[in-house]
Amino acid sequence: MPRTVHCEYDKSDTDGLDFVPWPGPLGKRVYASIGKRAWAAWLAHQTMLINENRLSPMDPKHRAFLEGEMEKFLFGGGAEAPAGYVPPAD
Repeated sequence: MPRTVHCEYDKSDTDGLDFVPWPGPLGKRVYASIGKRAWAAWLAHQTMLINENRLSPMDPKHRAFLEGEMEKFLFGGGAEAPAGYVPPAD
């Protein structure tokens, strides 16, 4: 039976993550209060940030930036797209 959490992003009860997705206290907070759909939305946003800003997940400064954006996206009411970003046409 899947684990259920009250997702702070979706504001609804939903399936929780299967594992802690990020190290440290933020990862524990995400595991405790973010659902799978919200995490998938963050991963799509993170991919856009990495590509548009040419970030390297190996760079500690870039990881710190992504961690801050993750917290804003999941818990702080949303994060902004990079300047000049144009979403792909569907």
